[in-house]
Amino acid sequence: MHSYKFFFTASSEVTNFPEFVAVGMVDDIQLGHYDSNIKRVEPKQDWINKVTEDEAEYLKRETERAVGAQQWFKVRLDNLKRRFNQTGGVHIYQKMSGCEWDDETGDVNGYDQHGYDGEDFIVLDTKTWTWVAPQQQAVVTKQKWDKDKTELEYLKNYFNKECVDWLKKFVNYGRSSLMRTDPPQPRRLLPDQR
Repeated sequence: MHSYKFFFTASSEVTNFPEFVAVGMVDDIQLGHYDSNIKRVEPKQDWINKVTEDEAEYLKRETERAVGAQQWFKVRLDNLKRRFNQTGGVHIYQKMSGCEWDDETGDVNGYDQHGYDGEDFIVLDTKTWTWVAPQQQAVVTKQKWDKDKTELEYLKNYFNKECVDWLKKFVNYGRSSLMRTDPPQPRRLLPDQR
């Protein structure tokens, strides 16, 4: 079983922490990182260079997506603070989304989960392609998102096709480190590598 996951965090009034952070992971190994301070996607695996050799615009495109996500999450966070009657203070909006692929059976599964201030807010049910609202404040969002059939079709295609296609590419590119069965060995850094 392989997985491709994204973690997004938007925050307000958190000291020494960026207002927005996005992290991509393949098989629980960090692939890349973006935050509102650095304002670009930074690869975290050497084998990402193979991706950029095949798709020169990959990092630029992912950075543009992350900048767009940052704006979307800022608006969402502000809307949620209003919906919960909150004016200031520390607040966190999180999203985890991604897909899983079983390379033996070919089975795929996608997920999209949103949380606010440490509690589930809204979750996509990929069996019915409807949103589940575990809190009363999420019902308005559920109703609005359930009506957006175009977005639901996009998500269905994304989780069942596009996400899985990228996952397969990443598993292929990073095969040597992702398929490793022995634990990584520490290595001594030379003075010029520190």
